Parts: sequence; C-alpha cells; structure tokens
Amino acid sequence: MARLPLFDSHAHMDCEHFDEDRAQVFEEIEQNLAGMINPGCDRESSLKAMEFAAKYKFVYAAVGWHPEEIARMVDEDLTLLKQWANNDKVVAIGEIGLDYYNDDNAPHPLQRQRFIEQLNIAKETGLPVILHDREAHGDILDILKNEVQGVNGVFHCYSGSVEMAKELVKMGWYFGFGGSSTFTNAKKVREVLNYVPEDRILFETDSPYLTPMPLRGKRNNPTYTELVAENAARVRGVGARRLMEVSTLNLKKLFFKIK
Repeated sequence: MARLPLFDSHAHMDCEHFDEDRAQVFEEIEQNLAGMINPGCDRESSLKAMEFAAKYKFVYAAVGWHPEEIARMVDEDLTLLKQWANNDKVVAIGEIGLDYYNDDNAPHPLQRQRFIEQLNIAKETGLPVILHDREAHGDILDILKNEVQGVNGVFHCYSGSVEMAKELVKMGWYFGFGGSSTFTNAKKVREVLNYVPEDRILFETDSPYLTPMPLRGKRNNPTYTELVAENAARVRGVGARRLMEVSTLNLKKLFFKIK
C-alpha cells in the first residue's frame, strides 16, 4: 500500500496499550502515513513524546499537562515546558484545556489556572496549542476571548456546536476530527464537520481511544486516520485523497515546525 498524504494530528503512542507492539505500530505508521503528532498529558508522557520524535523522523511531539492530570502539576513544570518548546521536534503546547466531565481530581479553578498558564507559555514561545475541551465550552471561549488572546491552535476531537464553531472560525482556530465523527450517534459532530471551512480541518485518531467505525471496540491505531478522512470526505461530498492532502497542508501551516 502506498503511503497516504495524511497525518494523524493526535495519537498517544506513549500509552501502555502499545507496550507489546509499539515498534511494529510505528513501522506501520511510517509505511502508511506522512507522519503523526504525539501530545503529552503530563511530565512523563511529554518526555516520552520527545523521545519518540527524536527516534522517528515522521513523529513530532507536543508537550503539556492535560486537565485531568493538573493536580500533580507543579510550578517547575511550567519552566520545563518553556525549555521543551525550544526542541526542534516539539511543534505545540498540548494537550491542554478544560475537562468538566472527568474532574474528580481536577477542581475547575485549578484547571483554569493551569490552562491559562500554559496558554501564556504558548503565546510567549510562539507555538500553537492542542486543546482539550470536554463539557467546558463556555469557559474555554471566555478564556480565549478575554484572558489570553493571540494564541492559535486546534480543538482536538471537536465536540462543540456549529454556533461555537462559527465563532472559532472567525478567531482563526482549527478543528480536529477523529473516530467520534464516524459514530452512528455523532450527528452534531458531522454537522460541524460539514460546516467547517476546508482549510481548518485536521484529522486524528486519539489512539488508543475512540476507534472509528467499523472497527469500534478494538484498540485505535494511527493508521486508522484513513477511515476518519474517508468518512469526512463522504460527509462533505468530496474526494478522500484530496481532502487528505488539504488536511496535511493545514497541519503544516498550523504546526509550522513541520516541513
């Protein structure tokens, strides 16, 4: 099979789900995709993402603290983020954001504090962000409009409304679509997918999670980005390969360190 002109813009290859066959999966990615981005969710996973990026030419890293993990975050980690941003293979600050669903160990005020701090690091370093937003749409928009302006990035696995998407388009944001856009009950996501301008679309898997149809129930792999892109092409009524090419151009524009 020829390599596709397609990036997986969001995959967690550091997860333990890949411990038994990680090298084989990386080989499959190299054979089938143009590349992938591995976002960090805490100190350990960010370090692992940079390790993968150093080892594999087609892998790029993002570094940051996921909202579910910020209870373990300390101020020293902000200093580390600034240092890591200088790494040639670190293309974004992320995965950062707000999560008001899985929030048992992540009080909302602390989430907002750490999110704003990491946004400011992105602004200071000039890097885009990979943004996690789960059931926190209002606070996310408020922060981006009023607390930290001038930062750009992608809403990973976008779950907001078309109305919110219209605001974000005006603000210059990108939209990541993954396996959830293929689910039978994902009508709202597909409405957004059909609306979003072509030059703002990125594709992802969020591996090992959110496996696309018809493989739902199995471990997700970055190579399944092809299924996500093909579904998007059907939704939008366009050719799949051209949409893949466009999404990769979008990705390289946003994550400007990727050539």
